Amino acid sequence: MGELRRVLRARHYSRRTEEAYVGWVRRYVRYSGLRHPKDLGEADVTRFLTDLAVNARVSAATQNQASAALGFLYEHLVGRRLALGSVIKAKGPKRLPVVLTRAEVALVLGRMRGVNKVIADLLYGSGLRLLEALRLRVKDIDFSRREIVVRRGKGARDRVTILAESCRAELQTQLAVVEMMHRRDLARGGGSVLLPGAFGRKSPEASRDWAWQWVFPARRIHRDPISKAPRRDHWHPSGVQRAMREAVREAGIPKRATCHTLRHSFATHLLEAGYDIRTVQELLGHRDVRTTMIYTHVLNRGGLGVRSPADLPLT
Repeated sequence: MGELRRVLRARHYSRRTEEAYVGWVRRYVRYSGLRHPKDLGEADVTRFLTDLAVNARVSAATQNQASAALGFLYEHLVGRRLALGSVIKAKGPKRLPVVLTRAEVALVLGRMRGVNKVIADLLYGSGLRLLEALRLRVKDIDFSRREIVVRRGKGARDRVTILAESCRAELQTQLAVVEMMHRRDLARGGGSVLLPGAFGRKSPEASRDWAWQWVFPARRIHRDPISKAPRRDHWHPSGVQRAMREAVREAGIPKRATCHTLRHSFATHLLEAGYDIRTVQELLGHRDVRTTMIYTHVLNRGGLGVRSPADLPLT
């Protein structure tokens, strides 16, 4: 497991991907009677992935993640590529995204408070994923150009999205609070944050620069699990998720709305306002426009702009 983690980090996989891959390899080894992966082969992997679909009844995305983890294990650690046979594939349902109306968004956001409110406003105002918002640095916010630079989003791609004017004041207040916190940390000998990739080794002093600080830092200082240095991580996603669930429940909205629903609503409302789908694709950071096209199916007017015959006037 230690070697697997080392190879994943050498290839710059994210911490979340590392934990997921290690978890799947551990589960595979236990399923196979604690035998070493070198002593196992394609038939064992096929059996494991099929069991996930048939008995564990996991989703298609979960099965694909397990397959990717084991493929990485065999290619980069065992030294051979898997040639999987007849794996029974888990069927992935084609679900439409849950979308809130603008009035429902206002009801939900109006019931959130503090840092969680500022983060939720950015999710809707800029179409960010939750972790994209939490990993924002001070230098990524450009108030003069009304832009937010998203670094290493999904697929390790950077993009630029809009900064909503309605978020400007509360975001400036948030940064003022964070700056005071950062000065206190510096005075106590701290004030460092985790830097991306090898940049921390090339410029270790940058970890204390104001520009590199998290826009949404955690309240507590922790010890980094890799470097063992005391530092402040970004705000934990569970706090925002819990606040979102409570706000939806208090608003009395009978929808399974999550933090990601705010991103879905951002895209849908832009299309409703008449913006073209390529613009929305760029703002969301989708690689393929077909991913963005799913929002055309949840517009109030319908994906094809069709009116029901029940709504047509009698002639």
